Amino acid sequence: MRKTLFRRDGAFYRRLWSLTLPIAAQNLITFSLGLIDTFMVSQLGNDAMAAVTTANVPVFLLLSLVFGVQSGLSILASQYWGRRDMESISRAMGVACLVGLSLSAALATVFFLFPVQVMDLLTSEHALSVLGAPYLRIIGFSYVFNMLSSVYVSAQRSVENPRFGMLVFGLSTVLNTLLNYILIFGHFGAPALGIEGAALATLLSRAAEFVICASVAVRSRRLPLHMRAFFHPGGEMLRRFIRYATPVMCNETLWGLGNSLLTVILGYTQNAVAMLAAYSVTGNLGRLFLVVCFGLGAATAVLVGKTIGEGAERREVLELGKELLRFTTLVGVLLAIVSLALVPLLFQPVLFPLFKLYGETARIATALAVTAFATTPFHSYSISTIIGVLRAGGDVRWSTALDVMPQWLVALPLTALTALVWKGDVWILALVIQMETFVKTPLCVWRVGSGKWIHDVTAAPRQDD
Repeated sequence: MRKTLFRRDGAFYRRLWSLTLPIAAQNLITFSLGLIDTFMVSQLGNDAMAAVTTANVPVFLLLSLVFGVQSGLSILASQYWGRRDMESISRAMGVACLVGLSLSAALATVFFLFPVQVMDLLTSEHALSVLGAPYLRIIGFSYVFNMLSSVYVSAQRSVENPRFGMLVFGLSTVLNTLLNYILIFGHFGAPALGIEGAALATLLSRAAEFVICASVAVRSRRLPLHMRAFFHPGGEMLRRFIRYATPVMCNETLWGLGNSLLTVILGYTQNAVAMLAAYSVTGNLGRLFLVVCFGLGAATAVLVGKTIGEGAERREVLELGKELLRFTTLVGVLLAIVSLALVPLLFQPVLFPLFKLYGETARIATALAVTAFATTPFHSYSISTIIGVLRAGGDVRWSTALDVMPQWLVALPLTALTALVWKGDVWILALVIQMETFVKTPLCVWRVGSGKWIHDVTAAPRQDD
């Protein structure tokens, strides 16, 4: 089996895991933060948790923009790293910060000025809008800081230093958890601010992570920051970033909007509070199991991008991509087996009651969890294909189409019909929510096999100021 499927030696896979595990740990830390927030807010009741879940719908769009800018930068930075062109990496970082800061600040301002109006667009329960508005007013500005720190973390990851992001976001999460405990419930003499305290805790911790990144950036030897190149990246780099990053940003924004629309659909069901509470918990649990898949996808992007930047032949790049995808699918199968086994052993008897999910809400959560976990191998393959192989190869238009079209043309319409028109059983609804992956996976297999995704994004000559 090893000779037919996995042809590379142990050193290659040790290198792959050395990149994957810190990135997976970083993602685990990030997603754990959402789970910790959900747990602490759940102690305030299902209404509070539903309000925060609804408020996080537009915030998820901000998070998608952060990931889009981060991913766009990694396309350029990983190939420049293959060429050891550190000055161009600084130029790409400068453009990413400019674009990311402009977008995140604009959205955060809208959320601050019109929180109730934005919430009213997402739920028919006006009481949830009023309850969640204080959270939305504050939380948006945390992603302004998160955008800037994520740009630097992405650059460090692209030069094969993924441990930096793990450490920075680890410290941020510890601080956020402590501040949640203090500000939500009013410990150590602080006022009990409820869900507003959760937002304030996130803002303060994101500001702290930005300070850490800025301090390291001016001293790093592995990734020396060329100040002039960073603050004056030049028109050529701006055009190149727009060419390769814009489709990725559109991809992440549309994908985030699609996930937000899914929450909106569930928020208009007859049992909206129970549905949103269950979806909030299982969504965070599901993301915990996908951290390894996202870590493998990010590691794949670094390895493929660097190989292209080093000038490898197309056949070598194609074989590298295929082998990485075979490996990530195998990992997805193992994750599916483990996560499905934990549903009756841990989630139903322990975690669901811990999050105050009982009766109908627990039944909904079980259906959502089982269907999500069972499709993990498909998610694992498509994640590594889209964010790893295709994006690293500069095939950004196809990666966007493969990620967005199955969601918007298949999953969302079927989910809306099933939930709001046909009012199907929750198990049918849960399966329909996962329908996009059954469409996406074979299309990804076809695109990778074509070999047309391999492009050198650094080939055009650069024009300095």
